[in-house]
Amino acid sequence: MLKGKFKIGGEWLADLFKAKTPPLIGVDISSTSVKMVELVAAGKGRMRLERYAIEPLPKDAVVDGNIQNLEAVGDSLRRGWKRLGTRVRNVALALPSAQVITKKISVPPGLREEDLELQVETEANQYIPFTLEEVNLDFQPLGSATGGGDDVHVLIAASRKEKVEDRVACAEVGGLKAIVMDIDAFAAQTAFELMESQLPEGGRDQVILLVDVGATMMNINVLQNNQSVYMREQPFGGNQLTQEIQRQYNLSAEEAEAAKRNGGLPESYEPEVLQPFMDTLALEVTRALQFFFTSTPYNQVDYIFLSGGCATIENIDNVVAQRTGVNTLIANPFATMDVSPKIKARQLAQDAPTLLVACGLAMRRFDA
Repeated sequence: MLKGKFKIGGEWLADLFKAKTPPLIGVDISSTSVKMVELVAAGKGRMRLERYAIEPLPKDAVVDGNIQNLEAVGDSLRRGWKRLGTRVRNVALALPSAQVITKKISVPPGLREEDLELQVETEANQYIPFTLEEVNLDFQPLGSATGGGDDVHVLIAASRKEKVEDRVACAEVGGLKAIVMDIDAFAAQTAFELMESQLPEGGRDQVILLVDVGATMMNINVLQNNQSVYMREQPFGGNQLTQEIQRQYNLSAEEAEAAKRNGGLPESYEPEVLQPFMDTLALEVTRALQFFFTSTPYNQVDYIFLSGGCATIENIDNVVAQRTGVNTLIANPFATMDVSPKIKARQLAQDAPTLLVACGLAMRRFDA
């Protein structure tokens, strides 16, 4: 691996794709909250959800995935960690997909590690619009290329150094130590492996659309046999519902967000505000499907999994399924996992769709 690219503050940060790591907490820093998940071994290859916490972030502390207020994010991390009630201070973090350039390349088989590193750097210079001194760079061999040749596919991932350093600094402000840096879409993909057992034949050869609807962005990742075949972002999210609540009921942003989460809105809310938003969300998923079909050889999707804050809206899976004509499920990576008796089942069922990335990051401690 390109070790020299990951040294931060005198410490080696684990590579994006590094193997087994010590006990850690998966930490997802989104636009509106910090989500923390700790998993432990439960014997016979099983995992147990030991604890989790969701800590709100101050408004505009994170904007479009960029850390705008290091201290505020660090304080939220500290409060979340205290609420979590763990002794583990090592954390796995993720960069937003939009801040990472990924590229699959093909290389001859059997290259020595130093030759592979040189090949990766040569290829990276072609695809990355920054000098290598400005980026953190990592790569992972994926196996033989398709098409009958002997070449090997290698995935390159690169991000501007300051994007990585900002998240590491937030962890330090919160009294935590970042030892893994991943990509949010990859972390969600890792967590999805826990849900494949819900599908016929474990999802083998099926095309799965993962849709994460956050506060400002809808992230699309299409998987087939645990490989991503398509990714896309669309500017749509739960903030649009909050803004409509503000407008309709003359509330402040904070009041609208609280009412959205806790209820207490007039009876007209559901038919006049919520249902139109759900219809628009379903339309956005349909648009994502059309983009996927027109830009790839694929012409069908077998299942849609919804995650993120908007996936907690009651009946949203049925609205999306009706609009798209595709079987739609709410993502719950803990559905088949052992769960600590300290965790309230009803609350977890509500929160689970928002914890996909944090769960995938927490799973890094079990990497072989």
